Amino acid sequence: MTQTQTQTTRRGRPGYDQQGILAVAVAAFNEHGYDATSIGMLAERLGLSKSAIYHHFASKDEMLDLALDAALSGLEAVVEDPFPDADSAPGTDAVMRLEHVLRGAVHVLVDQLPAVTLLLRVRGNTEVERRALTRRRAFDRRITALVTEAQAEGSLRADIDASVVARLSFGMINSIVEWYRPGGREGADRLADDVVAIALDGLRRRESASTD
Repeated sequence: MTQTQTQTTRRGRPGYDQQGILAVAVAAFNEHGYDATSIGMLAERLGLSKSAIYHHFASKDEMLDLALDAALSGLEAVVEDPFPDADSAPGTDAVMRLEHVLRGAVHVLVDQLPAVTLLLRVRGNTEVERRALTRRRAFDRRITALVTEAQAEGSLRADIDASVVARLSFGMINSIVEWYRPGGREGADRLADDVVAIALDGLRRRESASTD
């Protein structure tokens, strides 16, 4: 092989920056499990040396931490982002924010499907996983508080425990990772419409019920 051919081969070999390596690592974690995935396995899959991976990441735990943080930060941002039309419909503020959160969570799941899938599979076996689970439980409590607020303002029926509503609603959203495939018939907007229709239509108080 001539020097020119060698240079061409090197240029043609796909390169990986930190995000590219992380994407491959997350896919491997989801496919084989975090514990069963080694740096050696990742190096073979990437076609890189272990030292090349360690140039970008101090450890496998750091990869997991970054991936879980991306998923959790996306979900947390949905709750923290003030709903722009919250003042436009007095008396329905909480339920509008709840709908906003449900829609936003679907978008986060679709946009960061591998990372969210990984988040839903952690079991607290490492310190990184335990920190992620603590943040996830805090997120769940904020959703429950929002449901409670919507029930108190009279927007949602109050005969179902708020924590059950929160768990069932996000159980439905989380199940999307098991069957959703990018590029399918339904995009994030349509999925969000479907989730809101199923999750909230049966929970909203009807005018006739509020006048009894």
